[in-house]
Amino acid sequence: AAAEGDDGAAKKKRKKKKKKGKGGGGGNGRTAGDPSKVPPHLGVTGFTDDYVRYGQTEPPTIPIAELFEAGKMPIGEIQEHPGEHNAFRTTSEEKRAQDNISFEEYDNIRQAAECHRQVRRYAQSFIEPGIKLSEMCERLEEKNRELVQEAGLGRGIGFPTGCSLNHVAAHYTPNPGDDTVLSYGDVMKVDFGTQINGRIIDCAWTVYFDPQYENLVKAVQDATDTGIRCAGIDVPLNEIGEQIQETMESYEVEIDGTTYPVKAISNLNGHSIGPYQIHAGKSVPIVAGGDSTRMEEGEMYAIETFGSTGRGFVHEDLECSHYMKNFDAPHVPLRSARSKKLLAHINKTFDTLAFCRRWLERPDGGSPTVNGGKQEKYLGALKNLCDAGIVTPYPPLCDQRGCYTAQYEHTILLRPTCKEVVSRGTDY
Repeated sequence: AAAEGDDGAAKKKRKKKKKKGKGGGGGNGRTAGDPSKVPPHLGVTGFTDDYVRYGQTEPPTIPIAELFEAGKMPIGEIQEHPGEHNAFRTTSEEKRAQDNISFEEYDNIRQAAECHRQVRRYAQSFIEPGIKLSEMCERLEEKNRELVQEAGLGRGIGFPTGCSLNHVAAHYTPNPGDDTVLSYGDVMKVDFGTQINGRIIDCAWTVYFDPQYENLVKAVQDATDTGIRCAGIDVPLNEIGEQIQETMESYEVEIDGTTYPVKAISNLNGHSIGPYQIHAGKSVPIVAGGDSTRMEEGEMYAIETFGSTGRGFVHEDLECSHYMKNFDAPHVPLRSARSKKLLAHINKTFDTLAFCRRWLERPDGGSPTVNGGKQEKYLGALKNLCDAGIVTPYPPLCDQRGCYTAQYEHTILLRPTCKEVVSRGTDY
């Protein structure tokens, strides 16, 4: 059912991206293959085995650090910073020197991004109607751990795999015992992260099978690409939101004979990303108005947009699965032994990275390396940590029931010389 007609376009797109500075092989001496597998769902272009052109196996089993030499990780899509005042950056010797100082950090970020690309391509090969969402998440997360060479807080998964369906826009992953199955009529947002030394790649796409959702998905993908183009050093955040909304709301979609305007979800945002801090303080709106704070050199951002056929506004609903220790968590004396034990496990295994109940109930407690063991009878302790302000719960974010929502997201790096869309792939 996936768009076979997109294959030629995908090849052209790959060539075009290489000209822009898209990374190539890492000189690993492996034999490159020709990608050929078409995804079983809509929402992405190209081939699910795209990574074989680097000498990767199918399915991928070679860790990214072994597939590419250090210092030769694939570079993301390069764009210039917008505005005449930024034109000097592409040729400035001083800015190039600043770029070179950060080269090792960029290489870590690119390694995490390449891992994300290969893991999501692998996932795109098996996401089809009938799959249980818990199985989908577990397969994706195991591959993420394998390719990034999970090592506790040093490298691993950035946050739980979101697989929010239909009117649920974000922050849903199955809890233990949730047997939800993906169906042909669903619109699913797949949002997961990969991190190396705390540098998190945050990137998402929308899965759908029924072609009638195409305009909803196109609106959001177009809006995200608009946000990426508008972003850059010294750009006010509210200007980006205005352009995103204008792009997204120029679309409408017909579903089951009814035409809906596509609305930008006004209370969801992109965000700056810091080391071990997925939301680092700055928000990138997806509607007009808001904060005129400017983006700054050296910052990393998740540019993400959400569109809806509903109200265009989300609220917290359903059972919570996502949790995260506060970056500036207060020191609170805990009386409960169970709460102290759970907090020690969280500190050691996740620190300030997000986690979910599924991970706490794994035999290793969420990390094969740390291996803190399965957490037993922890729900009361978890509630206690939330009530104390040490951990924050992040329940699913939902628009009105019966509507459909879509999301696309990329991580960008505001380098001194250029803007690098580090998570860009041949898929989206």
